[in-house]
Order: sequence, then C-alpha cells, then structure tokens
Amino acid sequence: MADVGLTQQGLADLVNAELRACGQRDTVGDRTVRHWLSGKTHWPQPPQRAGLEAVFGCSVTDLGFHPPRRAPVPAVATEDDSVLRRSFLFAVTGTAAGTVAPRSTAIASSRIGMSDVRRLQRQFAEIVADDHRRGGRTSTEYHSLALAEEAIELQQVATATPTVRSALYGTAAAFVSSAMWAAIDSRRFDAAESYRDRAACLASMSGDMGIQFRIWSHAGSLFRLMGRPADAIAANDVARGLPITRRDPLFASLGHARHAAILGMTGDNQAVERALGLAQDALGRTDRETQRPLWLTAFYDQAELDSLSVAAFLACGRYDQAEAHAHQSLARRRTHLRRSNAITNARLARAQLGQGEVDAAVGTAVALLDGEGGRHPRVARALDRFTVTLNSTAPGSTAARTWDDHRHAARKGTA
Repeated sequence: MADVGLTQQGLADLVNAELRACGQRDTVGDRTVRHWLSGKTHWPQPPQRAGLEAVFGCSVTDLGFHPPRRAPVPAVATEDDSVLRRSFLFAVTGTAAGTVAPRSTAIASSRIGMSDVRRLQRQFAEIVADDHRRGGRTSTEYHSLALAEEAIELQQVATATPTVRSALYGTAAAFVSSAMWAAIDSRRFDAAESYRDRAACLASMSGDMGIQFRIWSHAGSLFRLMGRPADAIAANDVARGLPITRRDPLFASLGHARHAAILGMTGDNQAVERALGLAQDALGRTDRETQRPLWLTAFYDQAELDSLSVAAFLACGRYDQAEAHAHQSLARRRTHLRRSNAITNARLARAQLGQGEVDAAVGTAVALLDGEGGRHPRVARALDRFTVTLNSTAPGSTAARTWDDHRHAARKGTA
C-alpha cells in the first residue's frame, strides 16, 4: 500500500471494484482493510483474496496472508454487516451521525471488566515499544486503529460499570493517539489531523486528563512540523493548561519543553530560554516513584528534554548550544529509543554544519545514513535538508563528495 500510495479506503474501493466486475457485492470497507493490516484477519474471504491479487498483481501469500491450518473459510459478510461495523467507530467518535443496531440478547447480557481493559493496555504497551524502536510505520498506525475499534466495540456488545466504560474510552483514545503519532512521524499530516479529532472526542468521554494531554501535545508537535507555529502554540497551550500539569511536574516539564521547540520557530530567544528553564525546573521536582502512564515514562526524561532543546536552538540558529544539548541527549538516551536517537543525530549533523564543521557534520550524517535510522521519514527529510545546506555551504568539497557517494550507495542498497 505504501509503495503505490494507497489509503485504507482507497484499497477498499479498488477491491470492491474488482468484486463488482466479477458480479459480487461490495464487502470491503476501511475497517476490513485495518483488520488485514493489523493481522486480525489472517486469511480474507475468497472473493476478497481474488480482488487483492488483481489489485496488487501478486498472490495473497506474497502480501503476507496465510491460510488457517484447521478452520473453515468464513462466510462472506453482507453489505449490511460491513456498514454496521464501520458505523461503530464513527457513531462513538461523533464523526458521523447514526445508531448501531442492537446485538443479540445473549451477547448484550455479557459483562466486561477491568481484565478486558488490562488486556488492551498490554497491547497498547506493545504499540508504544514498537513505535520507539522504529516509528513512523503505517502498520503501527493501522494496528492502533484496529485496537481502538475493538475497545469501542466491546462497549456495544456488553454491559460495564461507568469506571470500566471510562477506562475503555481512555484506552481507545490512547490507541488513536498512537495512530496519530505514527502518521505525524511518517509526515502524513492530513491523516494525523483526522485522528486528532477522533482521539480528542474519545478522550473527553473518558475523563482521562493524561491522555487528553498526550493528544493536544501531539497536536502541537503536528503543527510545528507543518510549519504552523501559531496553531502549534495554541494546541500546546491546551495541553499545558490541563489540571494534570499542575498536579504532576513531569507533565508540566514535557509541556514546557515542547513549547520551547515551538517558540524556536518564532525566533524569540528569551521565550525559548524561559520555557526551557521552566521545563528543567519541573523535571527536577518530579517524584520518580509516582505512578504515571506508560506512554510518558517510556520516553520523557532528561535526554528527551535535551533533544527538544536541540530543536529549539536549531530553529533559533543557535548552533553551538544545539550541538551541546545533542551530545548530552545522546549520552543519556535509553538504548531502546532508537527512533529518538536517530532524530537527535540528524539534528546534531545540522548543528555541526551550521557552525561550519563540515567534516564532523558529514561523519555524523554518514553514520546515520548507513544505519537503520536513515530510513525513518523524519530523518530522511532532515538528511535531504542537510544535503541542500551542505551543497550550498561547501560545494565541491571532499566532504560533500563523500556525502554524495554514500547517498547514492544507500539508494542502491549497497551502503
């Protein structure tokens, strides 16, 4: 899908077109595609398999599907069933009006509890861990959406206490916010904006201030990467204004640090220094024994504050300070945060180049290009910008030729 530029709905439309050409009814929606991508559906129905093979020009096993060892092929879903399934997420998030038909009395009489919530939260932990290893992957995005829909659908088929319902809404919001971050990381900004609205609605219904902070803080980062500082400041101010930032200094610190990165785009050096000072002060007041959400403790610490400082100082053109914070961040970074390490190294190369340290900058960039991190969308874009700056700063230099050689080799897969 990524290779040919297809969205979930785009693939659904193409497969449905193949089905209609064979005299079949449309049975594929974006939810169906999410189940294919997440692995929830291991072996599509026969007409859908034929449609997929026609669209991609290869067998479904080449696409990663495998037939069950001992299981009958499920009956083809009806169009009404497909519509009802798609209605769940839209009805709950308010993105489309409508009601869902009631399930059978036997199903509706079942009960869900915190054990169901904990099961989903374990899957959320896996999503977070995978994102920190690689980041920016469409598979993470679609898997998160499928799990969010599962959390929502649980509430349609079973009874639950208000506490459990709130926890399920919060978990669904967490999954959608992870899809949002994956889309931001891969620079699919339109998709990220649509996920923001859905996640914010779910988070409001949950009453979970922590996940509301995550969503609005992500929105601030989204607008910063889109080059919209006014919107970024407004979104981040929503996050910084939530009561949880007054109760927990770690939330406050992250809010201030991301605010500094945004303010760097405005060139206001004093505001950047003030925000970073507030972030450092709040981090210093943090009680490490306090229980906090996994998504926060998995990545935010002094190393991440230093990395956001790099972003802020780079935007202000203060390259010496950016380089100093980059080295501090890399020295402190936890080893599992490979994606964050790659991004910080890309920023380091830019800071070195900004100071005229051409050989050092190329050395940093080459090491990044030759590693796994060079394939990350944000890193790849940073290296493209690095190339433009290098060729304007030191055209024809030995360092520039070395860099071009490595880039060409990497594109051929021989680096």
